[in-house]
Formats: sequence, structure tokens, C-alpha cells
Amino acid sequence: MKSIASHNGKVASDQAFQTMVAGGSPLDGVVAGVTLVEDDPNELTVGYGGLPNEDGVVQLDAAVMDGASHRGGAVAALEGVRHPTPVARLVMEQTRRVMLAGEGARRFALANGFAEENLLTEKARRMWHYWRRRRSGIDDWRDPPADDDLDAHKYFQQEFYKTGGTIHCSAIDSTGNIACATSTSGHSFKLCGRVGDSPIIGAGLYVDNDVGSCGGIGHGEAAMRHVASFAVVELMRQGRSPLEAGLEVLQRINDKALPEERDEQGRAKFELQLFILASDGQHAGVAMRGPKEIAVSDAGGTNLELCTPLWEE
Repeated sequence: MKSIASHNGKVASDQAFQTMVAGGSPLDGVVAGVTLVEDDPNELTVGYGGLPNEDGVVQLDAAVMDGASHRGGAVAALEGVRHPTPVARLVMEQTRRVMLAGEGARRFALANGFAEENLLTEKARRMWHYWRRRRSGIDDWRDPPADDDLDAHKYFQQEFYKTGGTIHCSAIDSTGNIACATSTSGHSFKLCGRVGDSPIIGAGLYVDNDVGSCGGIGHGEAAMRHVASFAVVELMRQGRSPLEAGLEVLQRINDKALPEERDEQGRAKFELQLFILASDGQHAGVAMRGPKEIAVSDAGGTNLELCTPLWEE
């Protein structure tokens, strides 16, 4: 029995494991764990408090996949509902469809008793307003002050907002059933309606009970173009270890990076991390560059481990 999660999902991984210990399924575990992070207003890339699109509207994407039934559910561009992951689970369980988007996803959530609320926190609103004021030198806005009390200028200098965020969590129980979930508010200040890899089965997550699971965070367009999570699982099916499969897929993605996505050395400038859990309990976290971390929970507790980078900085 084990659960893993992205670096921002230590509490999610722990919750997933504890849910299974208490008799819940892996699907129960990953949904419960990710929902905790969706509730955190200080997590700028997931759920309530996630940074909005360019219009100042928080649009959430999420997906779940259950290895026991090999079914999945997803929502995309969901507005006004802070918990897209349990909504995605209900899409899987209540309908014959895999994904609902936009207004349809919102109506489905409300019909299932989810509360509608404003997801734009004051911190996220101010970050968005700061971005608006500094995005162009030819519009009506004056530059924001460098001593902004949100320390927003440091946030943008580090260009964190370009790397994306997201949370992924996977879990396997004592019988070998595996499930996973991925949730995000997407790239900060994205185009209205933009959907990344997170709710796309095969890109943002994938599981096959016979082999294992994979999910990722980071540059969603790269993961979509390479169907990254599916590719990792298929390489494991062919005999690769989780680590070997993850690094091979990152290498493929790097080799096909678009010209504008490359640095002076020809390497991809974007970040992408993959979190892999095999059916035999082996796990791995891989990243384009280090140091990055993966959360791991088992009978020994919950800890953060270093991911293996494709290259060192």
C-alpha cells in the first residue's frame, strides 16, 4: 500500500494513504487528498485561491482515473466550484461520458449539491491586477510599485507563473488496485477557456491496474503533445522501470521542444514533472531539471524525496 503526489501534495499523499488504511479505496484516497489542496487558499495553482485567467476569472480543470474499472472522469474550465476533483469523479460514476466543460460542468456540479462561490481570493486578485499593470508598455496602465507588499514583483521576476502548477496524486492498495487524480487552475493568467493536460486522460494522468500509473505537473501543452502519462505507462508495460520510463518520455519531450521553448543550449526552458507508481509498488519522480520533489506515503510515514532530473542546472 502506497501513495505518491507532487511536491505540493504532501498532505494529499498522507490523506490518500490514511484513507486506504481506514478501508477506503485508492480512488477514495486520491480524491480526499487532492480535495485538501483544493481548499488551500495559499496554493496559487489549485482550487480556491488559484490564480485566474487573463480576464480575472478562476477556471479549474481536474480528472480522476480508476484502475479497477479502467474508467475516468474530468471537468474543464469549471467556474465557481472549488472542488473540481470530486466533480470529475461524479462525471465518471454518474454518466457515460468522460469530460464535461465550462457551463455544462458548472451546472452538473450544482445539480450534485456543490456550492457556487467566488474562487478569486484577495491575494490572487491582487496578483492578477499586478500582472495586468506590468504586461505592456503601450496600454493605459502605469507600472506597479516595486515594493508591492505581496512581494508580487519577486514572483514575476522568478517567472514562476510561466511554469504552471497543479497537483497530482496516485495510490495503490494492498490488492493492487490503483487510482489517480490531477487538479489545477492552469497556467496563471491563461487565455480564457484554455485547457491544459490535467483533465486529459493519457496526458495529465493515466492508470492501468496491470502496469501502473503516471501523472504530471508543469507545461501542459508539452504533456498533451506527447500523451506523456500514457507513454510512461506503455513503456513500463514493455519492461522499463518507473524511473527509466519517466526519463525516456522527458527526453522525447525535450527533443521535440518548439524553437521558442529552447534555451541557448537547445534544452527545453519549460518545466515538466512526472510522478510514477508501478503495479509492484515501485515509484519514481522525474523532472526536466532539479531540484524537484515527490511526496511518498507508506507504512513508514509521509516524506518528500528528490525527483531525478533529466539534467542538473
